[in-house]
Amino acid sequence: MLLRQLHLSHYEARRFDEAREVALQALELGVLVDVIHQDAARAALGAQDVEAAVVHLRVAARRGPASRRPFHLWTLGSVLFLAHRYAESAAVLARAVRWGTRDKPLYRAHLALVRVAAGDKVDGMQSTIDELASTPCGQGYGRFVLGHLAYAAGAWDAARRYLEAFVSRTEGARPALALALDGELKMSRATLAKMSAN
Repeated sequence: MLLRQLHLSHYEARRFDEAREVALQALELGVLVDVIHQDAARAALGAQDVEAAVVHLRVAARRGPASRRPFHLWTLGSVLFLAHRYAESAAVLARAVRWGTRDKPLYRAHLALVRVAAGDKVDGMQSTIDELASTPCGQGYGRFVLGHLAYAAGAWDAARRYLEAFVSRTEGARPALALALDGELKMSRATLAKMSAN
């Protein structure tokens, strides 16, 4: 736990290489290995090392217990999505949907968003949006997904509402969360700017 606190301290101070090094040291203890790989992945992303993050997240998904596997797969799918690696992201998110339980609507909606970004036709977009919006996982990160799905569906008022809520909540959270969601924040701000320009 002390190493995780040290990792978090480095991470929040944007010392990403040091944060990753601490996470790698923590891995040697063999405790909560999947969680520590998530920490290492976030530090790698902060250092702009997407490939290292992908490796850590793949290991987290393999080594984590079944109860955490969907989360790790979803996180990996999110990273691949932001890197515009849509085919890989879709494959990983489809696995998250299969393994998921409580957060399945989020994983399913995120998969729909990836397919939209890849230029695929997505049937039942409104029902996907409605399902996610009516569940607890539609709050927080779910608003990022809802906002972009609504934008893709042409429902700009709803998109603006969801994305503004996502940006506001994330910016007002602990610094580690805003850092971890930096890519999502940038994408959300860009989408809001596009809507404002039209």
